[in-house]
Amino acid sequence: MKAIDLPLLSSVSRPTIHPDGTRAVTAVSRPDLDADRVVGQLWSVNLDGSGAHRITRGVSDSSPRFSPDGALLAFVRSLGDGPGQLHIMAATGGEALQVTDQTLGITAWRWSPDSHRIAFTAPVADEGRYGTVANLGQGAEPPRRISTLKYRSNGFGYTIDRRRHVFLVDVPHIDDEPPYAAAPSAQDPMPEPVVSIPEPRRLTEGDFDHGDLAFSPDGSTLAVVSARHPDRDLDLANNVFEIDLSGAGDLLPEAVQVTGQHRRYSISRIGYGSGGDLWFVGGDLGEHGVDFVGRGNQLWLRDAPGEAVRLLTDPSMVDLDGELTVTTDGALVHALTRGRAQLWQITRDGTVAVVVADEVVVHSTDSLGGAIVVGYTAPASMGELGLITPQGLHPLTDFSAALRGTGVTPLEELSITARDGGEVHGWVLTPVDQEEPHPVLLVIHGGPFTQWEVSFFDEAQVYVDAGYAVVMCNPRGSAGYGEVHGRAIRHRMGTVDFTDVMDFLEGALARHPMLDGARVGVMGGSYGGYLTAWIIAHDHRFAGAIVERGYLDPEAFVGTSDIGSFFSDEYTGTDPHRMREQSPQAVVGQVTTPTLVIHSEDDLRCPLGQGERYYAALKRNGVEAELLIFPGENHELSRSGRPRHRLQRFEAVLDWWSRYLPSTVNQGC
Repeated sequence: MKAIDLPLLSSVSRPTIHPDGTRAVTAVSRPDLDADRVVGQLWSVNLDGSGAHRITRGVSDSSPRFSPDGALLAFVRSLGDGPGQLHIMAATGGEALQVTDQTLGITAWRWSPDSHRIAFTAPVADEGRYGTVANLGQGAEPPRRISTLKYRSNGFGYTIDRRRHVFLVDVPHIDDEPPYAAAPSAQDPMPEPVVSIPEPRRLTEGDFDHGDLAFSPDGSTLAVVSARHPDRDLDLANNVFEIDLSGAGDLLPEAVQVTGQHRRYSISRIGYGSGGDLWFVGGDLGEHGVDFVGRGNQLWLRDAPGEAVRLLTDPSMVDLDGELTVTTDGALVHALTRGRAQLWQITRDGTVAVVVADEVVVHSTDSLGGAIVVGYTAPASMGELGLITPQGLHPLTDFSAALRGTGVTPLEELSITARDGGEVHGWVLTPVDQEEPHPVLLVIHGGPFTQWEVSFFDEAQVYVDAGYAVVMCNPRGSAGYGEVHGRAIRHRMGTVDFTDVMDFLEGALARHPMLDGARVGVMGGSYGGYLTAWIIAHDHRFAGAIVERGYLDPEAFVGTSDIGSFFSDEYTGTDPHRMREQSPQAVVGQVTTPTLVIHSEDDLRCPLGQGERYYAALKRNGVEAELLIFPGENHELSRSGRPRHRLQRFEAVLDWWSRYLPSTVNQGC
């Protein structure tokens, strides 16, 4: 793959199975360089394996779900540059009908069991902000009075003046005759505009956000995830609240909290079983609600109202990705393990059956009537749908065929024994059809509590195509290897994670004669930027480095990052001396490696100042350094930024390596 092949990176959404069991629908999206945006439509996929075809033609259609009765298909459509709104269409096809008209669009949504209503969440802007007053620009809005620690979110912006609230809307009849605008007359020269979008009922209010939703089996109750406790600004906890929908429509119903008396959770997904049992996926945040480091998501079950919540998985070994599909037999979840995401079926008594354990990463699931369809990525695919059969995972689509046609280099799995006897697990990619040793790029993942996976990784493929061997590993602090592994760097960043990465590099060089140990570069983003900056301050073998969107100054992180109120406290601690012992900014004076610093202007996760201060120190110390700033982008530039910016980023990266670590392919000018 070359950088210019970005438009071939097609990904799939969560599938939705039609109740007749013959097909599933998914949203297929990809970056488009001409439109300079991510585009996508809905595709219908036959479960008998006979093919797939496009069924909508919007610019950005996503999040499809069939109604429980199978008559309708609902999805989110963005009209032009506007926010996403809910639309419905006949399940057999036809023109879509808009159902919501929220100023800032909608987020989560769910069908009611009777298919007559849809619950959704939407940001609600304070009056005078975000276009609620015509012709009042953002720069002319009144000042924000802030009294909380948490008030912004990367990729979203300010949260305190546009909380996400819950609404309920009646589904219009798709076959009704559309309304027509009245023509002016002498008696009525300015007739009222036609209103064709139903008015939703608002179910919540207050200074808090709402997340995932689930209807009870009889549709009388709506469960929602929210943080409403008094000290919510000081922790990361949230809870499940149940809303009784049987009351009068003009009254705001009461939301009753049903989980918080047990412990402090960070809940991502919820769902009801057919008997009214409530399932959810989330982490246990400990006594104070902030102990998140290395703690994976678990599966929990409340058997009946009023009963205590039960833990069904082992926190010391299990790390779930946050997704959940409740079935008649229990729940389907995705377990992260050694660079894979397996599909597990877990029963009410905690019995685990591994459904998919292939060389894939399962990222979405739907189950209906015994059929299970998953969305997954694989070493040679950015996203496909597959049907679970008695023989295993059966692919239903091949959206990455054109991508494979550009050339996909296989992953070589590798385990190295670290200096203290532990295992460091990862992968090596090497250029094909090249006979001389290759320059090496050590590429470090973000997180820290994430993992390099067996999936197709566009960056590694671009670098291999440019003539570089790529070395990637999951050092201690990564996800997928148990809680002890994930928590090993708590208050110890830059210790065993640093030595694990270096030991893996040494092991890869020793095992691969085609890797040139005299020509090595290092790069990484976010936490990977942190560890890159830490490495080049302590090891001077590298021909060059790229520090991207880095967590570089723990002290300055507090009060500037959207996660600054807790991240540094939990990872590097609160003692100033100990924080400096783990700070790349504190040891930047030891760096001699030529370094490119890449950052995004609107990054609220690792704010631009982190990169600017680090770059300024490099320059003042006489180090060859450059700073590349992307306007209008946030922390997700390399994954979901504007397509042209993503291409320009690749071009800048390859230009840097052509100057400081040239390959036979990437020689530069």
